[in-house]
Amino acid sequence: MLQLDYTRGIIILVCILVVAYIGTAIYFKNHFYLGSKINGVNVSGMTVEEVENLMASKFQSYSLTLEERNNQNEVITANDISLTYDSSGKIREFKDNQSSLGWIFGIFKNKSTELTDLISYDKSELNTKLSNLKGVASKDVVKPKSASVQYIDGEFQVVDEVQGNEINLDKLTTEVDNAIMNSNETLNLDNADCYNKPKYVSTDSEVSDAKEKLQKYASSSITYTFGPDGEENLDGSEISKWLSTDEDLNVDFNTAKVKKYVLNLANKYNTSSNYRNFTTTAGNVVKVVPGDYGWRIDVNSETEDLISNIEDGQTITKEPKYLQKAAKRGSSDIGDTYVEVNIPQQHIWFYKDGALVVDSDVVTGNVSAGNGTPEGVYVLKYKEKDSTLKGEDYETPVSYWMPFNGGVGFHDAYWRDAFGGTIYQTAGSHGCVNCPTEVAKALFENIQAGTPVIVYGK
Repeated sequence: MLQLDYTRGIIILVCILVVAYIGTAIYFKNHFYLGSKINGVNVSGMTVEEVENLMASKFQSYSLTLEERNNQNEVITANDISLTYDSSGKIREFKDNQSSLGWIFGIFKNKSTELTDLISYDKSELNTKLSNLKGVASKDVVKPKSASVQYIDGEFQVVDEVQGNEINLDKLTTEVDNAIMNSNETLNLDNADCYNKPKYVSTDSEVSDAKEKLQKYASSSITYTFGPDGEENLDGSEISKWLSTDEDLNVDFNTAKVKKYVLNLANKYNTSSNYRNFTTTAGNVVKVVPGDYGWRIDVNSETEDLISNIEDGQTITKEPKYLQKAAKRGSSDIGDTYVEVNIPQQHIWFYKDGALVVDSDVVTGNVSAGNGTPEGVYVLKYKEKDSTLKGEDYETPVSYWMPFNGGVGFHDAYWRDAFGGTIYQTAGSHGCVNCPTEVAKALFENIQAGTPVIVYGK
């Protein structure tokens, strides 16, 4: 009897369990397993229709908060971008994959899923929204600025970069799209790398390398000497104004500024364009117009040389490179070796190392024909034996030729039997200084190229 009751109890218990299991299976035929989640939303025990309604409601009120720099937040709502929900049967498909009869096994399975493309929105509306964000359109947006090297308080120093708050709109658009499609509610723009960055920061090797090179250049000290006329000192305070870096922190010389500095030296210390007070043999002081004689700095060559000195970080004392040098520096740069030509007196004197070597009457250019010998202080260009002088209407051989101004020079005039006086006024030369042959010979034998020639008329 007891055995029969026990058997009957077991059968009843099994029937109850079967009925309960089948009942639960019937329940889970239309409801999600307990613990089921869709995109992080708990849908336990809900029907597909209930989940669809829940998701539609969720996305209808959806908003994305953009966390920007300077504690500024901006919000994009579903209405801003015409966001709509459409599962396209994906919720149903997920439910169908949960077997109602196998619900007992579902207890031990992962019941979460991430469904994509549940929503759509108007991309043009999003673009408009993003373009009008304060972080994008505000006049207060600060652009990033790379670290730089500046000359401050007598030395080159690193100036830190500026991060700014300028948003990279293309990057932001991509990250916002991802956030919306993944139903994220916040997007930190810094974490998402949505800001434009400075190209270089102060700790980059390019910055330290640029500083090292600039400081080397600025440490140069160049002293230009000009004899009794003075000297010019060049140091970092001026050199720094000629230096800059490009966007890749390559150090550049402003060659135009270096050249301007050398030009200023030339303007101050060149003498070839100077009027000169010249003491004549007679002891009178005459003012002589410029010719081509005098100190002349080679601006182009010296500019290149100076840049090279600075690039080597040199501390030196030097003379500039010259196109032409005079006999000496000082108030009178002519020295004591020169030829003096007095046009009114039709006379020349040649002094060598202060001693009078030649003293003679001559015939200069024909004034009435407009061929007067040009006044000025010139350089004897060269001397040549047995030369032929050629012009438009003449061709004349001479034994001694010593030009000082283009086609104007000293030479022998063997065809003349008289010199000096007023011959030059109506029967002078084509511009040259005609000398007696023995005078031309003496001058030729003692003079050298580079000797100053002073021609004056008063």
